[in-house]
Order: sequence, then structure tokens, then C-alpha cells
Amino acid sequence: MPRPRTLSDEHLLDLVLTLIHAEGPETATFAAVSKASGLSGSTLVQRFSTKAAMLRQALLHAWDQLDAETAQLCEAIPRTPQGAVTLLAGLSGNYGDSSAVYADGLRLLREDFRDPQLRARGAAWGRTLVGALSTCFTNANRPEVTARLILAQWQGSLVWWGFEANGPVVPYVESQLQEFLAELGHSPRPSPAVAAKRDFA
Repeated sequence: MPRPRTLSDEHLLDLVLTLIHAEGPETATFAAVSKASGLSGSTLVQRFSTKAAMLRQALLHAWDQLDAETAQLCEAIPRTPQGAVTLLAGLSGNYGDSSAVYADGLRLLREDFRDPQLRARGAAWGRTLVGALSTCFTNANRPEVTARLILAQWQGSLVWWGFEANGPVVPYVESQLQEFLAELGHSPRPSPAVAAKRDFA
């Protein structure tokens, strides 16, 4: 009869992700995860076979979490230009509160690009976002094109926030997306935080 697992796969993968975020993907070795989890190295080998497989499973678990968060946000937003801003601003908190944290996250993006399975998850997430954002621009001539444009603007604003990083990421992203949509002829109502920031300025 097999022995019961002292840690669920989900909990163990959360520990691996914590280690990856703190010290980088290359540090997620069986020895390091064994120390963090209290499980023996042989137990980890039985579960994952190789370090590469363990890293892939951890990053797939991260994608599962992001997909769940995205689905929750997509369900909650109004189908308006402001809803598009709310969705992307809501996802922006995952990028950290400083340029250093954001840079650490880019190391995970490198792993996603390198692995076909992880890269496919990223592409699928992008299609989900385009589909949800398109419903926020039903009055546009080409809603899907507008969705792709604001998605690209969002990622660009995150990069520039990483360089400037003069404050929290979410208000910065909201402000950038508000201005972008205004230029496209969509003028969403600013959130209270963004409105207060402009009034103060």
C-alpha cells in the first residue's frame, strides 16, 4: 500500500514557485526544494523524475493560477472600455511593486519562451485576453484589433514602468491605458485613484 503524501502536489509546486521567484529558476534544484519542503531528494525524484520536469510542472502550475485569476477578472468587469482598463490593471499587480521584482519575473518569462508547452500556455492566455477585451469594444470598427492594441500597450506600459518605477504599478498602468484609449477615441471613466492623481497634479 503506498504511503500517503505528506505534501500535496499543489502545495509542493507552490513551494517550488516561491523558491523560483526568490532566487531564480536555476536555483530550483532537488536539494533546494528538499530543504524548503522537508521531503527527501529521492521522494522528489519519484514525483518529478528530473529537475527540468519539476521546473516545468511548477511553471504550468503558475499558468493554472493565472488562468483562474484571469477568468475571475473577466467575469467581473463591465463590457466597456473602462472594463478593459480594470481587467488589465487587475492583472498588473502580479508584476511586483518595484523594478527589481519585475526584472526577477522576466527570468520566468525566459523559461516560458524556451519550453514549447509553456509557450503554448502563454499564447492561449493571450487569446483569452483578446477575446475578453474584444467584448469591451463592441462599438469599435474592429473590436479584436482594438483589443490587441490595448494588450500591446499594456505590456509596453509595464516595461516603461520598470524603467521609471516612481510609484505603484497599478495606478501607472491605469493612467497609461486611459490616455491610450482617449487617443483612439475611447474615453473610459477614470478610476477614483487615477482621477485623484490627476486632480492633485
